[in-house]
Amino acid sequence: MPIDDDLVFKALADPVRRLLLDALFQRDGRSLGELEEIVNAEHEMTRFGVAKHLRVLEAANLVVTRKEGRSKVHRLNPVPIQQIHQRWIGKYTERAGISSVLIGMKEQIERSAADPSDDPEKDGKL
Repeated sequence: MPIDDDLVFKALADPVRRLLLDALFQRDGRSLGELEEIVNAEHEMTRFGVAKHLRVLEAANLVVTRKEGRSKVHRLNPVPIQQIHQRWIGKYTERAGISSVLIGMKEQIERSAADPSDDPEKDGKL
């Protein structure tokens, strides 16, 4: 099932929703009441407000809710975040890695040019 990048980015844009995802990452399978306590430790929010945030996370497929007995249990689904990473972040960090190597080479050349006593050809290192 392809993900909707916009829904995932919208879900991740809110600090309360990121807090909910962090809580589920720390311990998966939490009830609405547990998540409400976690949110209220940092933000003042009603149970209804927490439920609305969970619905946004569910719409983005970041949270899966299952009924277990008499209660609903919310679980983290890391797949959309991994897909976002592969699609958007991975390609830029790969390029940044190449840039990092080139910057390191440039700095080493500049240091060698500034300090001729550090010439590897003179020391027999090459």
